[in-house]
Amino acid sequence: MKLSDKVSVPEQVLARQVGDETVMLDLANGTYFGLDPVGARIWQLLGEGRTLEEVCEAMAGEYEVSRVDIERDVMSLAQELAHRGLIVAA
Repeated sequence: MKLSDKVSVPEQVLARQVGDETVMLDLANGTYFGLDPVGARIWQLLGEGRTLEEVCEAMAGEYEVSRVDIERDVMSLAQELAHRGLIVAA
């Protein structure tokens, strides 16, 4: 996965905001996955059709964290979500 990638959510994945967190359900295998508020914000930005780079840019404007840390965290979360089948590179 690269920063220039956009991702999409497969049809079998449902996501709902619960407070400031997001809970996802993969209907294909019945697995739940939860995101903390920062992960939920990344999920929201991904859902807007942004590239991973654009997600990093938005996060850099919202959080006082180094760009290196943001890129590492966004890529790490994207790779984990892809590994679990909750997103696919478009």
